[in-house]
Amino acid sequence: METLQGIKRTHYCGELTEQNIGQPVTVMGWADVYRNLGSLIFIDLRDRTGVIQLSFDNTADKAIFDKAATVRNEFVLAAVGEVVARSAPNPKIKTGAIEIKVSELRILSKAQTPPFAVDDKTDVKDELRLKYRYLDLRRPSMQENLILRHKVAKVARDFYNENGFLEIETPMLTKSTPEGARDYLVPSRVHPGSFYALPQSPQLYKQLLMLSGFDRYIQIVKCFRDEDLRADRQPEFTQIDLEMSFVEIDDVIGINEKMIARVFKEIMDIEITVPFKRITYAEAMERFGSDKPDTRFGLEITNISHLVADCSFGVFANAVKSGGSVRAITVKGGAQSLSRKDLDALGEFVKTYRAKGLAWMVREADNVRSPIAKFFAPEEIEAIFAATEAEVGDALLFVADKDSVVFDSLGALRVELAKRLELIQKGTFDLLWVTEFPLLEYDEEEKRFAAKHHPFTAPMDEDLPYLETNPEKVRAKAYDIILNGCELGGGSIRIFNTELQQKMFEILGFSRDEAWERFGFLMEAFRYGTPPHGGMAYGLDRFIMLLAGCGSIRDVIAFPKVQNASELMSGAPAGVDTKQLEELNIKTITKTEIK
Repeated sequence: METLQGIKRTHYCGELTEQNIGQPVTVMGWADVYRNLGSLIFIDLRDRTGVIQLSFDNTADKAIFDKAATVRNEFVLAAVGEVVARSAPNPKIKTGAIEIKVSELRILSKAQTPPFAVDDKTDVKDELRLKYRYLDLRRPSMQENLILRHKVAKVARDFYNENGFLEIETPMLTKSTPEGARDYLVPSRVHPGSFYALPQSPQLYKQLLMLSGFDRYIQIVKCFRDEDLRADRQPEFTQIDLEMSFVEIDDVIGINEKMIARVFKEIMDIEITVPFKRITYAEAMERFGSDKPDTRFGLEITNISHLVADCSFGVFANAVKSGGSVRAITVKGGAQSLSRKDLDALGEFVKTYRAKGLAWMVREADNVRSPIAKFFAPEEIEAIFAATEAEVGDALLFVADKDSVVFDSLGALRVELAKRLELIQKGTFDLLWVTEFPLLEYDEEEKRFAAKHHPFTAPMDEDLPYLETNPEKVRAKAYDIILNGCELGGGSIRIFNTELQQKMFEILGFSRDEAWERFGFLMEAFRYGTPPHGGMAYGLDRFIMLLAGCGSIRDVIAFPKVQNASELMSGAPAGVDTKQLEELNIKTITKTEIK
């Protein structure tokens, strides 16, 4: 193989323009497309900026031409030559008006035939792409995603720096304080039988930094959660993490709206109006069935429980009498857009969200088409139509059950309908804040309260009296930022009072000893003067996914894991030598041995 001795790259491939015509240049990259026309050879050379066509003529320099004839896809090349105008321009690429007439060619590295085409037209299974991730990352779309990620991180860092935030690193090896997802544990060699935990977030440390007087903290940080995966989750993920002292809700929201607007302006060239919309958690659930509502389309939910509490249809009446509800979605023009087959399929869809089924009505000019219409008096049907604003040609879709099931199923159904009926305009970005979350939620399995966000979230001041008498009624000083129906980030104002924090632990079922065992270092720190503080964290991977228009965060992470938390390229996780386990005082056993 040849080397770079004596030559240096002068330009990136995609940066050359007609202004460079007549100039000598040196470019380097991978052979992307190879065309041998007999007396002429053309090679598209690719680097991270784009492609440039190299041309070789057997009448100009036979030796260089013969060397070019040996080139194949993905060979690594260095080419020296003059930029000239192309005789047949290609308007589909940025450099389509020019090419390089090559006077020196070096083959720096040869390549085997790749297992798939290294281009954006390739259509192979994700498993193969991830096994050969280094090839997959050569594709222009993947490089664009990671370049976008770099740019967003830089804009965020620059913004927070301009606004007085200090970037401070927090530990990766921490104490396990299990509350939420499972921790990833790291055994300690020098402390046999003891373990570190990889942080699920820097939550406690960033609060301690506020107590330490740093006032404003920022970090782009890796976090770890040992939980089941899905399209927008990974066992290791990246947060834009921040905390501020002497602030209330509006202060945190205000600074972050400006940051998000900056990202959209500088990265996407989109003007975002500030302030963003805000709705409470209660309103989000009532109208959209979700605490992360997609408001780019209608299909809002209507509560008709009061209209059907005494009707003859037992499914509806019994749901209301047992403390649940009956709610509906009005599909405009549903009589035409939803066939009986579609309605049956949607019925199966809501069952995946624990609903027992989907009832429906179609309003026709002089009739109501529905398998449940016979259970209702004409005036009851008219009242339902009035409440749901159903007009002739519209379809009504109903779910009756306990509220949690109704919200989950109808919340998912409205999004599914929007996709099927193509109600979402592509390229739109809809931002809003959801506020006033419940502080607590009751865990039926554990028979105790759990924190809706985390144990350090402060309750609304006016709801403090309910902590003792009606904890479920207490609202939190919490806020989530939602982008296109996805939770982009969230945060809260924190508890900074030792007594209130202790009370919170008690409500969550921790004894005083248990609380101090897990969080004693924080409780002790609170004794030495703690400022009011709050903050939030963004899921950077999810943010980039949404900006890039991808369907999975795996497409914006360089080396992601798959569904079972393994990495196909390197083979992680993998076994280790017995000697390594002995040094850590660890012995592995099989499930059979456990039994």
